[in-house]
Amino acid sequence: MRLQPPSMTTQDLSRRERLAPGAPVGVTEAMCRDLVDEFYARVRADPVLGPIFNGAIGDRWDSHLAKLTDFWSSVMLMTGRFKGSPMAVHAALPRAEPDDFQRWLAMFRQTALDVCPPDAAALFCAKAEMIAQSLQLGIAASRGVLPPRHPRPPAVDTSSQVTPGTL
Repeated sequence: MRLQPPSMTTQDLSRRERLAPGAPVGVTEAMCRDLVDEFYARVRADPVLGPIFNGAIGDRWDSHLAKLTDFWSSVMLMTGRFKGSPMAVHAALPRAEPDDFQRWLAMFRQTALDVCPPDAAALFCAKAEMIAQSLQLGIAASRGVLPPRHPRPPAVDTSSQVTPGTL
């Protein structure tokens, strides 16, 4: 007989909401979904990242976007919906180079600034930078190499915008 976990009580939900890093800056499920949808629309159209992502994802974009929304919901709102192994998936990619991650981060920063309020954008960007660094280190370790050190990106300045076409 398999035991089922007890259902979450109102007290459990309110505790999770208090601990969720995105709650104090107004992150919502809709914001996570909007950011994922807009960002990956830009990625798909990008001349460098588009072929990488389109090649890896193929015709499974709808399910991939749903999984990424679950991922960001779990990171920012502690919903626990994401089930997956991002490290294993990224390590298996034939191309996942440090320059690609830097381009991904630059595009993510701009999209977050365009889609989210400033404090939420800054938090999304901080989390994305930590995740990208972790993925790069894991991929490098799986390949038996160390990635080049990139200087820590500056804090997101929500008062300025990247000029379109300069990424």
